[in-house]
Amino acid sequence: MQEESEESMGGGDKLFQAVNDSGNTTIFANRELLNIDHIPDENRIVGRDEHIQELANEVGPAVTGAPPNSVILYGKTGSGKSLVAKHVMERARSEAQRRNTHLATVTVDCAQAKGEADTIQTIADGINTPESGVKVPTRGISTNEYYNRLWDILDQEYDAALITLDEVDQLSDDNVLMLLSRAREAGKIDVSIGIISISNKVNFRDQMTERVKSSLGHNEFIFDPYDGEQLRQILENRSDAFKEGVLNSGVIPKTAALAAQRHGDARKAIRLLRHAGDYAKNNDIGEVKEIHLELAQEQAEGERLKELIAGLPPHSKYVLYALANLTAKTETNRAWFRTTLIYDIYKKVCDAVGTDHLSTDTIRSLLGELAFLEVTESNQEHGGMGKGTYKEHRLLWEPSVVFKMDPNPAQVDIDQ
Repeated sequence: MQEESEESMGGGDKLFQAVNDSGNTTIFANRELLNIDHIPDENRIVGRDEHIQELANEVGPAVTGAPPNSVILYGKTGSGKSLVAKHVMERARSEAQRRNTHLATVTVDCAQAKGEADTIQTIADGINTPESGVKVPTRGISTNEYYNRLWDILDQEYDAALITLDEVDQLSDDNVLMLLSRAREAGKIDVSIGIISISNKVNFRDQMTERVKSSLGHNEFIFDPYDGEQLRQILENRSDAFKEGVLNSGVIPKTAALAAQRHGDARKAIRLLRHAGDYAKNNDIGEVKEIHLELAQEQAEGERLKELIAGLPPHSKYVLYALANLTAKTETNRAWFRTTLIYDIYKKVCDAVGTDHLSTDTIRSLLGELAFLEVTESNQEHGGMGKGTYKEHRLLWEPSVVFKMDPNPAQVDIDQ
């Protein structure tokens, strides 16, 4: 037993031989820098100085306990909205602490929250302190009681609050926005709340009631997609995620060029670079080359697609599989299909997975959600004199990426 123990201690488990004591590998020096949720240092944020200053000007009064403004940040996924909001909130919290102001800061991912009660519970739990004496259970109390406990925490512990609602357009209505923005005016609290709403949809404001529009004001900022040079700088600023000499010189420029051509999405660019490194590591290759980007592309796209549809019901995925089956049969992978045809294939998918299918109206709604998330695209078409109108849809992702989301994807014979 003694010999076995010494051998184990000396050589270690060969299964994990490529990983050092810090959790990194022969490829990565600090893989954390390539995680999508990682908030970089100020000097690593590229092309968003003006947005940072503008947002700070709006919410800045909160650092002294004065009423901050509420704002809406618009832009496509990966354009830096969440990054800027988190960065400004963190600096506001630090500055408030320096000024001896008790500032509450919290971010809620509305795409992951399960309705109004869950959203408010997340906010209350995120800013609660042991000193408040207020308990915030994950379930078991009413939505109204969650609000009451949030008000108690704010009044007892804070002078002001900044609340970021990321992917706010995923909320079923604007009740959360209305109650938070009008809490002080309604006499619920004596604390000022600033709300940073983040949306991928530039028409999000049109969905609000007039009362909420009035409460939030007209402070809106648009985030344009990153260009190729900005993407290159973003990736260069994270190149120390890799060990010295591992990353070939052409990898970052090619990653930036690919991302700029396709979407201008910094998250996708970072994810692609990370997967290229993972490919080299997993295949015991001592360096990351340009060819690894192509091999890692589909894996990176699949991960992003999983994130987008994570909160959707199972039948949304079945609709997506139906559209992927149809698209896979075309030459361009960008063909349009009418709702009725998609519904027919959707029923075949349901049969393949052994579940009952939903109504046509429900599937229309699910297609709308997929288009909202930019997984698909929809168009209203006119059939001509006496033929009315109909909707067509197309998949914005490669069918192979859709099928690889599931180890047993529902691929069906659409010709039967």
